[in-house]
Amino acid sequence: FIRLKDDDSGDHDQNEENNTQKDSEKEKNDREKPQSTTKRKAVVPGPAEHPLQYNYTFWYSRRTPGRPTSSQSYEQNIKQIGTFASVEQFWRFYSHMVRPGDLTGHSDFHLFKEGIKPMWEDDANKNGGKWIIRLRKGLASRCWENLILAMLGEQFMVGEEICGAVVSVRFQEDIISIWNKTASDQATTARIRDTLRRVLNLPPNTIMEYKTHTDSIK
Repeated sequence: FIRLKDDDSGDHDQNEENNTQKDSEKEKNDREKPQSTTKRKAVVPGPAEHPLQYNYTFWYSRRTPGRPTSSQSYEQNIKQIGTFASVEQFWRFYSHMVRPGDLTGHSDFHLFKEGIKPMWEDDANKNGGKWIIRLRKGLASRCWENLILAMLGEQFMVGEEICGAVVSVRFQEDIISIWNKTASDQATTARIRDTLRRVLNLPPNTIMEYKTHTDSIK
């Protein structure tokens, strides 16, 4: 992953000016098309790019602290940033994103497999749970990068169990979590915990909490 960080062989930057006019024309045409006819184009790796095992989508959310959140208002509040299918496409998104440590207020980044919404109620998540690690200020950016690179690189070795990861920026602390499909599978949750300790290089006394999404909903 790190080796490919600057290997952005796409020529999208040098053609940016030429494409601006085309893009604005395309957007106008897309707006004028009836909604029912616009189909989302499948995201696929480009030529000579390094494909990931799964496609992933970045999401962002921000909310006003102290205001109760219903699942409906939460769903309206999460914004999709984009989906990628290769290592190179990941770096194109990630290199333009603000680091978690530089976010303000109650903000969250979510990185989930394509087709899974970062919500407890999603079919892929509803029987699952998450490992939660609370971080003192200043550690979120590094831990988030290590976590998502491990996730994209399939370092957790638990088949299709991993759903996604979240970093939550708060006033006093930051929180990172990794979500999996089956909360009742203790062998899998233990393996995720141990891998998490290793990839984040956590001190032995770090408190890690596993919480089922059922408990979170309650």
